[in-house]
Amino acid sequence: MSENRPQWTHEPDLALRRVGGSVVWANDELFAERENLIKPGPAQFQPWSFGHKGQIYDGWETRRRRSEGCDQAVVRLGLPGVVSGVVVDTAFFTGNYPPFASVEGLSVDGYPSPEELAALEWTQLVPKSPLNGDSENFFEVASQRRWTHVRLTIHPDGGVARFRVHGTPVADPRWLDPASLDLAALENGARITDCSNMFYSSPSNLISPGFAAVMGEGWETARRRDDGNDWVTVRLAGAGIPRLAELDTTHFKGNAPGWACLTGRRGDGEWFEVLPRTRLQPDTRHRFLVPEPRELTDLRLDIYPDGGMARLRLWGALTDDGRTTLHRRFTDST
Repeated sequence: MSENRPQWTHEPDLALRRVGGSVVWANDELFAERENLIKPGPAQFQPWSFGHKGQIYDGWETRRRRSEGCDQAVVRLGLPGVVSGVVVDTAFFTGNYPPFASVEGLSVDGYPSPEELAALEWTQLVPKSPLNGDSENFFEVASQRRWTHVRLTIHPDGGVARFRVHGTPVADPRWLDPASLDLAALENGARITDCSNMFYSSPSNLISPGFAAVMGEGWETARRRDDGNDWVTVRLAGAGIPRLAELDTTHFKGNAPGWACLTGRRGDGEWFEVLPRTRLQPDTRHRFLVPEPRELTDLRLDIYPDGGMARLRLWGALTDDGRTTLHRRFTDST
């Protein structure tokens, strides 16, 4: 990632279609569909590609307003959580980007309709702020509340290529079984704390929901030219005792690691072995029973020497401390 990007852009995109996000409503999408806002990857552009309504854009574009008002799109977050910042990306929109944008948030249970959402009280996350065309526009968010929906308003009209909502997922403990869950899952509250290399893709992909559809939806490092190895550390959803580890190299064929091992620790204690160094196969979903289950709060995956992994799972049970952490994280943000 560019060093010019804010640090919070390293956090997961809570709105991404890949993690379950959805653009549930927009008041206008005549030129380009609202669903493009949360597509993975950067926007694409092909000059002189005209459809029946004009130049085709990989983004959301509304018609030119001839009356007072503004245009809006509502996004249901795939991973409800605390928002650290948003990116309003106007890539390839030059003479047709909005001059201003604002963002609001909402936290609600269930699956309300667009009409029901419109009737609720929204909270300002980003005030009306100027935008640059054909640019990523970064806006930090100070709120520590948990949000389930965000609303993007463009003033008065125009086109936005991508809308990224970076932050920390906060799981609702009412929907989790503390006796059996993926302790390393992003949607359960786990997060990446550090990694040796993320040249090709983010390590947060490792703990994202679902299976990777392509190689680019995993974590892949640059080729090493030394005697070291690559690694990533995960703060688990809460203190727990694992029983099953899953190391998934699906889609990684000529670039899967040759071996991997797992270590863990409780708090700031010493690291101990969870899974010994084990040979891996390319394009394979490996599952291993944990030989000697012990309580841990942090997990480290070492791959040898480098390469790519699609997913990392660690199934087990929360301890009493882990349950307390999970509940406190939820109640402190609601």
